[in-house]
Amino acid sequence: MGFSQALSGLNAAASQLDVVGNNIANSQTVGFKGSSVQFADVYTGAKVGQGVRVAGVLQDFSNGTLESTGRNLDLGINGAGFFRYLQGDQIVYSRNGQLTLTKEGYLENAQGARLTGFPEGVGTGGQPQVLQVPAGGMNASATTGVDATFNLDAESDIITDAFDPADDDTYSYANTTTVYDSLGVQHTMTLYFVKTGENEWAVHSAVDGTVDAANTGELRFNSNGTLDEANSTFPDYAFAMNNGADDVTFGINFRGTTQFGQEFDLGSLDQNGYTAGSLVGITVDDDGNIIGNYANEQSQVLGTLALANFRNPEGLRPAGDNAWVETGTSGQPLLGLAGTGMFGNVESQALEVSNVDLTSELVDLIIAQRNYQANTQTIKVQDEVLQNAVNLR
Repeated sequence: MGFSQALSGLNAAASQLDVVGNNIANSQTVGFKGSSVQFADVYTGAKVGQGVRVAGVLQDFSNGTLESTGRNLDLGINGAGFFRYLQGDQIVYSRNGQLTLTKEGYLENAQGARLTGFPEGVGTGGQPQVLQVPAGGMNASATTGVDATFNLDAESDIITDAFDPADDDTYSYANTTTVYDSLGVQHTMTLYFVKTGENEWAVHSAVDGTVDAANTGELRFNSNGTLDEANSTFPDYAFAMNNGADDVTFGINFRGTTQFGQEFDLGSLDQNGYTAGSLVGITVDDDGNIIGNYANEQSQVLGTLALANFRNPEGLRPAGDNAWVETGTSGQPLLGLAGTGMFGNVESQALEVSNVDLTSELVDLIIAQRNYQANTQTIKVQDEVLQNAVNLR
């Protein structure tokens, strides 16, 4: 029986050496989760046990440290959850977010597994799909709204002459910005402010020098210099295009404009139109949204990656290549979005390093080695005892 006990100890120590060696070998593998060996003694009814066996190899799914890489397509999960990939015809789960953008627009890891999620416009219900970044650019969008805030000089003189954009004596102040038509062509918009009475101003708008004579805004101010919105008029200005584009029609929101005894001043002037632009890059935000950045300085969400979690992550089966697959022990995947519920945030330009503590592994390596050596001594002593018994004759 002594030989079998020692032999079981050797096998158990060898298994521990294998696990520790694998942990050490993968101490620099992104997203790797270390493992430990669980032992159990062996009894068959006798008073003395028959040795030891490996009861299981337990995976440690605690989070590794996130390290900055400065690369947009390096992703790490700050918290719980797994990236969900389609590898061949199999769904796998991983904490490794080292991705590349293929020429077809797929987000793949080094093994060719493709990231899954919810394409923009599809919604977040149902099963995630393989994400594909569209290669096309962003279409132009005509200006439909302008937000502007000014300070109008309260000490300006009242003007009674008819407004004429060519005569600067017929208006108090003018300011220009750019607007866009439906083809993405830029046009110069000019706003003319005319003080028509105490605390009263007329606002004329022109595009490329053409004034919309049919629509004039009216701004009225309270005695404290703030805008009296209830008695002010913000009309839609309309301008015909001669380049094949639709007519440009936009409203101007003057909320926040003031009339103080200070010089004319532009606080802010923003419009919502833009020209067409090609895709120049993608980024991923904390919520897992894949954002396309375009040459026209615009951006839009192209899709949202899906995260998965499990009631029992330790029941996942390693599939190699930094990935796991679900089993009956792990339970079915719980799917969701980053930053919600049980799921952590996605960190761009960062990767999760292995959670292996190299110092602890080296100590475990020494212990496993001593355990192996001790079991060999048991065999040696059993052999000597047996030899002595044989020599009795």
